[in-house]
Amino acid sequence: MKSILKTFKIILSIFMSAVILMSFGCSGKNSAGTEDNSLQKVKDAGKLVLGLDDTFAPMGFRDESGEIIGFDIDLAKEVASRMGVELEIKPIDWSSSILSLNKGDIDVLWNGVTINESRKAQINFSKPYLNNRLIIVKPKDRNDINSKEDLAGKVLGVQVGSNDEALQSDSISKEAKEIRKYDVNVNAFLDLRAKRIDVVIIDEVAAQYYISEEKVDFVVVENSPLTEEFYGIGFRKTDVELLDEVDRILDEMKADGKSAEISQKWFAKDIVLK
Repeated sequence: MKSILKTFKIILSIFMSAVILMSFGCSGKNSAGTEDNSLQKVKDAGKLVLGLDDTFAPMGFRDESGEIIGFDIDLAKEVASRMGVELEIKPIDWSSSILSLNKGDIDVLWNGVTINESRKAQINFSKPYLNNRLIIVKPKDRNDINSKEDLAGKVLGVQVGSNDEALQSDSISKEAKEIRKYDVNVNAFLDLRAKRIDVVIIDEVAAQYYISEEKVDFVVVENSPLTEEFYGIGFRKTDVELLDEVDRILDEMKADGKSAEISQKWFAKDIVLK
């Protein structure tokens, strides 16, 4: 009897050990069923690598000395600091930004990235942190353009790999004379100045900042947003732990007022979503 009892205890011990090992094996897994060490990987590397289009003012762009600054940059630096790592800023080709993320060249896409269904099929997003709209910018003296319906037969400028995706779903893309795609928004605005295009289709925050800083005679066509959008931070589908930690820290920054402070610096008001 003692021998049987002893054997039973050994079998029970082996069984419980197997259960414990299985439970550890299942923890830290993402929705794809693979091991998720994305947060620890960033901490071990001592840096969070942020991919961006370094011409997208005021989210992330170069100042006169060549340093990359911006609203998103300040947010990301604070998040990285609270995570206990440095922020590494890596300019990328925005037309292949999702490819750069999924290849592992960067850890996050953080540069006024619009949340849309096309991107959600390829990457995960943080909670939305800013409202944004896709709007029409025209020269101030163009009295013939007062609504999106007036864009029929016009030449439109748009940044490739970003707003052109949203534009394709709007009926005006079929009625326009031509849609010219630019690597960066600044080049689209230069062509608008030179009257080589009729309007620029662009994110509202970028448009308002450019018009204000450059003192150009451009205006936003009022009451004619093409989309109502949100900005989010892009992550690989496998990097759920990293996403959750960034979301947690951003919530913490909203609660303690740090995100509002950064927003005041760039927009003179708190526009961060609560």
